[in-house]
Amino acid sequence: MRNCGGIVMADLHRTRRHSHPIGHGAGRAIIRTFLAAAWAWCAGTMAAAGADLYRAKVTVTGQGEANRIIGFAACLEDVLIKVSGAQKLQGDRRLAAYKPKAKSLVTSFSYRDQFSGKPIRDEQGTRDRPYDLTVAFEEGKIDDILRTLGLKPWLSHRPRLAVFVEMEQGPRNYIVTTDGAQSDLQRDALLAAADRRGMDIVLPSTAGLAKSNITGEALRTAPFPALAPAAAEQGGEVVLVGRLVWDDRELGWATQWQMDWGGRTHRWQVRGVTFDEAFRRGIGGAAQVLSGNGDPVARSSSAGGSKLH
Repeated sequence: MRNCGGIVMADLHRTRRHSHPIGHGAGRAIIRTFLAAAWAWCAGTMAAAGADLYRAKVTVTGQGEANRIIGFAACLEDVLIKVSGAQKLQGDRRLAAYKPKAKSLVTSFSYRDQFSGKPIRDEQGTRDRPYDLTVAFEEGKIDDILRTLGLKPWLSHRPRLAVFVEMEQGPRNYIVTTDGAQSDLQRDALLAAADRRGMDIVLPSTAGLAKSNITGEALRTAPFPALAPAAAEQGGEVVLVGRLVWDDRELGWATQWQMDWGGRTHRWQVRGVTFDEAFRRGIGGAAQVLSGNGDPVARSSSAGGSKLH
């Protein structure tokens, strides 16, 4: 609401500077009307943002009910994580009791054909087209499940993350940017991960990195305050730094994340995963810390443990 208040006051100041003399009664009436309209707009915006937390999207094959039910269950897990900020719910065995009943929690759903506008292919008769299934859940029922799990909705302000990610694969080493061609896939994956976890992120530009002399080595050695000006310039409120190193033995990315919050540094790791999953773990871990749900736990997809080399 602070931002809404700022907008209201700024608009009032502009109105006053460009207004003509009017009677006090008429002036107060106009101001009251303006305030009511402005606050109604802000309330509507916040309500829309809150409702979006209770909505998730998953890819399904075809529009049959069997796959739709599977999609509902997957979306339910994502929404519970999204609303609470608790990344630790991913794969939580307690959710098994709720997933079969996910359909009863749904208020609406819709499909988007990923191949919209493309002709039907020769094998279409034996394989359904992929669809994005978007599912909205009843807010009260989701909140009730979270309470049963010992959690609560995270409906307060969510700080915007300024995300600095270094990618290292053999001789290739680069930072994911808003405009770097070599990081197109990683940029899209980061934005998708942020949307899935209900977070707003900003990424550095190539020019911004050069201006601030930020390199991969600098990300590994520089204190966090040194990144604050570059983060603030992009509109970031909290700095999140990640490093992904490709591991040929595990055929996956060894990843470490770091963020300063609450007067201390939080670190977590995951290895042996795709960069899509690594980004979900990174941004989801940040959300878990920021929402007060504790530190993320290091994860590994192999028996090699979670120590990074």
